[in-house]
Amino acid sequence: MNTNLMIGRSIPAEEYKEIRRQERAEMDRIQEQIDNWSNPRVQYRGHHIPVDLKDMLETTVARFPERALFKQKFNRNEPFREITFRQVLDDVYALGTAFLDLGLREKKIGVIGKNSYQWCETYLAVTGGVGVIVPLDKELHEEELKQLTVKGELSAVITVENKYYETFKAIKESGESQLEYVINVAMEEDESPKDGYISWNKLRETGRKAVHNGDRKYIDAPVVNTDLSVILFTSGTTDVSKGVMLNQKNLVLDTYLAQTLLEVRQGEDTFFSILPLHHTYECTATFLECVYNGATMAICQGLKYIVKDMQETRPNLLLGVPVIFENLYNKITRNVRKSGKEKQLNTLFRINRVTKKIGLDISKQATKQITELFGGELRTVICGGAAVDGDILDYFGDLGFRSAQGYGLTECSPVIALNPDNAKFINNKSAGYLFPLSECKIVDKDEDGFGEICFRGPTVMMGYYKDPERTAQAIDSDGWYHTGDLGYIDEQEYVYITGRKKSIIITGNGKNVYPEELEFYLQKSEYISESMVWGDETNADPTRRGIYATIRVNKEAIEDKFGADYSKEQVTEFINREVDKANEKLPLFKKITHVIIRDREFNKTTTHKILRRDEDNKWA
Repeated sequence: MNTNLMIGRSIPAEEYKEIRRQERAEMDRIQEQIDNWSNPRVQYRGHHIPVDLKDMLETTVARFPERALFKQKFNRNEPFREITFRQVLDDVYALGTAFLDLGLREKKIGVIGKNSYQWCETYLAVTGGVGVIVPLDKELHEEELKQLTVKGELSAVITVENKYYETFKAIKESGESQLEYVINVAMEEDESPKDGYISWNKLRETGRKAVHNGDRKYIDAPVVNTDLSVILFTSGTTDVSKGVMLNQKNLVLDTYLAQTLLEVRQGEDTFFSILPLHHTYECTATFLECVYNGATMAICQGLKYIVKDMQETRPNLLLGVPVIFENLYNKITRNVRKSGKEKQLNTLFRINRVTKKIGLDISKQATKQITELFGGELRTVICGGAAVDGDILDYFGDLGFRSAQGYGLTECSPVIALNPDNAKFINNKSAGYLFPLSECKIVDKDEDGFGEICFRGPTVMMGYYKDPERTAQAIDSDGWYHTGDLGYIDEQEYVYITGRKKSIIITGNGKNVYPEELEFYLQKSEYISESMVWGDETNADPTRRGIYATIRVNKEAIEDKFGADYSKEQVTEFINREVDKANEKLPLFKKITHVIIRDREFNKTTTHKILRRDEDNKWA
């Protein structure tokens, strides 16, 4: 396992030439293998597989120089501004050169802040021949950010917004880290360059002048695709952060393999970016997919601007997490019900599910008013990050979108399975179809045939940063990554998730209960917004032992049913009846025995997963 930090290293010319020849030959072999793949689910081939991210950007620039890679509003009241592939490459060359001039070769560089062109430019510049990029979660508290700065051995941090600049100034001045530079995007002039407080914009301009004057140290900097390139600190729901190490081969192949199952029209499509870029799902499956495919990444201003921004940018693809699609589904179905057209529309959907399999979509005219809310050009929606009710995605399919669920983990770069966008093969009851070149096996199966899901393949991580013990626990001697997820894989290589190993509830009679399964049934109720199922089998009071469901109600749906002046008692009684409906589908040992109604939001990760380890999430 190669975990050496060697990005931007000096390599003799002949040695590097041979490394590149071998890298190119390997990618060509993989390309030929995919091109000859006979599986009908693998239906898209792409133009070529780049050897690294720098090669990816340069190749796409050569193909689509004037195509917009980014659309962003730099001021809220202004229109979206386009940044072309050619401009991005020029800016990356300039910024990368400036980083090298600061002495950041082979160093670890953090980036933090809102989704932006500057965030993406920093990522590309660092991975293109400087050092290792470390995306940081902008929702973390100052103490947590300090811990990651120390743990990740960061030499520099790029802050996209002023508030993070002040945070990292304090971290640097504490003297508890090896932080040398805090570089702020929101600052036009250097504050104190001798002390390491630098304007990102001014720094890039110095790099631009150097490149203009013939400086090629960054442009010609060697990049080896098996060297450490990215460290991603996980924000798991049941565990502490681990530093996932990825190389460029991991990322390039994950980007390429995803689009073998998903149509992306090269040089034409626009992706809509909602999720935070520090999360590898958004970073790889939206940002890097755009870089590879000559597509445009339209950056949303924030969740409350989703509809407005989609109507302005008219995207073709949207990636999201379950809570986004669940909220959209609830709002659409509630409005349809109020219009009195629910029965008529459902009949149309049943007929259309049959006709779509022969290539005839008869629902478009009937759903045009709804689809226009998303800009009128949306073709595909993909849900990942956590399990979603397949019926919800099927409903989006009924509206005329290609709707599919995928599955992945940060440790797998991240996507490892994806439902094909072909109506003949989509199975949204599953988490997705296994990627080409990847293997899956199930170990330690229980009496139901469920066990821990393990993967092996070219997108599996290098290991955990400076944590050989947990690396050895996660990746066995045969190269299998043990996910901690429980489920099974069917004979057609579709992956099914039943729960997390660490969240299993073991009942008093020794039975295993998967909270995710029970939450799935609870979410079938439109009156339940979110839920977290947990167990207490050790309470001193036997009457308080059992399976608990902490529930946040859908206030809009409750108001529609009871009016705005509903009482707490009404809601409690009604939600308990909804839980009883879910219990009817479950055997006795799985039934929910205690219900807690929670008024507050659940504490979550930045990808909207409920933190199961947070004790506060259990209570009202």
